[in-house]
Amino acid sequence: MMTLHVEHAVERLRDVEHDVRRATDRRLRRWRRRISRRKVWFDKELQKSHRLLRQGLPAYFRDANIFSLLTAPVIYSLIVPLLVLDLWVMIYQSICFPIYGIARVPRRRYFSIDRHKLAYLNAIEKLNCTFCSYANGLFAYVREVAGRTEQYWCPIKHARRIPEPHRHYRSYFEYGDATAYRTGLPAVRRDLHANPRRAMPHTPGEN
Repeated sequence: MMTLHVEHAVERLRDVEHDVRRATDRRLRRWRRRISRRKVWFDKELQKSHRLLRQGLPAYFRDANIFSLLTAPVIYSLIVPLLVLDLWVMIYQSICFPIYGIARVPRRRYFSIDRHKLAYLNAIEKLNCTFCSYANGLFAYVREVAGRTEQYWCPIKHARRIPEPHRHYRSYFEYGDATAYRTGLPAVRRDLHANPRRAMPHTPGEN
């Protein structure tokens, strides 16, 4: 069970998220863009200026660091294990989460593939941005699946401080608190089923 101190901390986090959303809305107005149905729209004048700033491929390769170009195949070779991980995690939660009574993680919410639509990026930059968006979205999605799994099977904090723990971690039992673990575990597990939206991330500026 969360202490009063933790409850106050969670409330402060909600206030910070609200401030972030307001700041994002101001940024959207500044850059003359709007988001509707998961699509981003710029005004025509700004789109034209974007196209003028696009760097052609010959200039891009001429200005690129040769060692960066040589390492590109190493980076893109990761697409194979990433696709395998993506598929395996989807299969895992489809089979196991209904059995455990855990709400499934909505995969789509963790992926924002939109940078390739920016007119000031050339073809190589668009490809790079798409790859990075997919990889980081996948890791965020997998982390949420892993976090819900951990909350179900072992919601105990570690003895030492963990840098940037996932959002479920703050509700875990203190290390060494055997009584709280034995008496509170059923409630913590039920929380995964009763409040599936609590763990869903909010995308700033999303309508």
